[in-house]
Amino acid sequence: MQHADSSGSVMTQAEAPSQQSTSSSGYSGEANSREANSRLGADQDIILEMRHITKSFPGVKALDDVSLKVQRGEIHALVGENGAGKSTLMKVLSGVYPHGKYAGDIVYNGEVLALRGIADSESKGIIIIHQELALVPLLSIAENIFLGNEISSKGIIDWPETNRKTSELLRKVGLSENPESLVSDLGLGKQQLIEIAKALSKEVKLLILDEPTSSLNEKDSDTLLALLTEFKARGISSILISHKLNEISRVADTITVLRDGTLVSTLDCHAQAISEDHIIRDMVGRSLSDRYPPRTPQIGDAVMQVRDWTVHHPLYPDNKVVSGVDLDLRRGEVLGIAGLMGAGRTELAMSLFGRSYGRNISGEVMINGKAVDLGTIRKAIDAGLCYVTEDRKQYGLVLDQSIQRNIPLANLNAVAQFGLIDENRELAVANDYREKINIRCPDVSQQTINLSGGNQQKVVLSKWLFADPEILILDEPTRGIDVGAKYEIYTIIRDLAAAGKSIIVISSEMPELLGICDRLYVMNEGRFVGELSVAEATQEKIMSMIVRASA
Repeated sequence: MQHADSSGSVMTQAEAPSQQSTSSSGYSGEANSREANSRLGADQDIILEMRHITKSFPGVKALDDVSLKVQRGEIHALVGENGAGKSTLMKVLSGVYPHGKYAGDIVYNGEVLALRGIADSESKGIIIIHQELALVPLLSIAENIFLGNEISSKGIIDWPETNRKTSELLRKVGLSENPESLVSDLGLGKQQLIEIAKALSKEVKLLILDEPTSSLNEKDSDTLLALLTEFKARGISSILISHKLNEISRVADTITVLRDGTLVSTLDCHAQAISEDHIIRDMVGRSLSDRYPPRTPQIGDAVMQVRDWTVHHPLYPDNKVVSGVDLDLRRGEVLGIAGLMGAGRTELAMSLFGRSYGRNISGEVMINGKAVDLGTIRKAIDAGLCYVTEDRKQYGLVLDQSIQRNIPLANLNAVAQFGLIDENRELAVANDYREKINIRCPDVSQQTINLSGGNQQKVVLSKWLFADPEILILDEPTRGIDVGAKYEIYTIIRDLAAAGKSIIVISSEMPELLGICDRLYVMNEGRFVGELSVAEATQEKIMSMIVRASA
């Protein structure tokens, strides 16, 4: 294991100073507090120091003696594979895991903290924004920003003052929305900025962002990153968790790398140029010289043909979200669908999969030369289709159930006898897929909610592979997972294609589509506006097709 000194250079275990273990009770009494404050006083620019943090769950040590320092007014990136301990460390810092539930100490602004919950951390100006936004869709922007922190007089909410302050906060994050607008009417990018405005309302001094751009398009991501740079100029510190290494390289002052719950390295971005390959090597313990597994395509005859497919919005039937789409898919082919957010890619995929999205759907689908009825999800599965949703937590998994319960869900008849689930068969299937696609867990009885994002995605894939589909539609299959887990997913896609499966991949990451697909459709405003072989495709050509179609 490696440790990093305060200068940002990396020390090996042998060179690191000896460390005394710290009990879960942390420092006690005034003398210990004075000792901590004295040690910290040597560097007044440190706003946060986490010392020797250790956190365990049943059967798993999530954090093992991790230490971290954050400078005042810096952007400090925290990176690592899924399951490396990043989110756990931040939950310790924000009070989600209260004092006494972990070993080690948190020193903040010279004070040793014993946080009992999120309210305690927020009172200190430590605000965390989770990957899953915590906004209430059917409340207004103003109501969301001041929820639990209402502006009131004699027990009555002062709405004029609430709306005035909301407008002021929105301007600070670059928004001009009406404070009374419903959050549900806003896009993800604006919702993310509202979360930051909410943090500003609580006088944030240390802002923690967990995968803030994972669901944003490029423009919204740039806006958010520019805002973090502006906060830095105001003296606000940020801890940024992200798998998008290009974004990390753009804005981070310091990068801390975790692997398997331990500190690997702390990198000073101003002292040296930090390459993405360097970060990846520290994250996964090896070099990923090629981020996409090598593949020799063996493409066969046509498997699926879609003709004149049109879908109307489920709430606004006059609005076409997919219009006159023709699609051809061949055996053993990995077909990509590129486009910006709102282009209609997910709507197309869901409508094909049992008409699970939209209304007034028209068009024809042929599989292996025969017209098929995809009118329900059951019919789509029986026709050989599966759909891996972009939102695995809401639509892909039963989070409070075990891996063993989740994997057979799309093919329960295969683990049932006389209409009853055979638990021995269910267990055998789950263990088989755990081994086949390397689901990292103590055992298959673990609840899926406790898995990392990459391992949750493997459970979703296992569920559909057990149904033995001929055609797989994968919607953002690597969203929110790290480079190591991405490589494993790419390898699964490659092996499925080699076995004769036909695969449609929807992704917002154009390098990913160019790296794993054989052919691309470009989609814009509900229509296919171009088709390219990967050999001739470039990001510039794809964007040019989108821009020309919009014009």
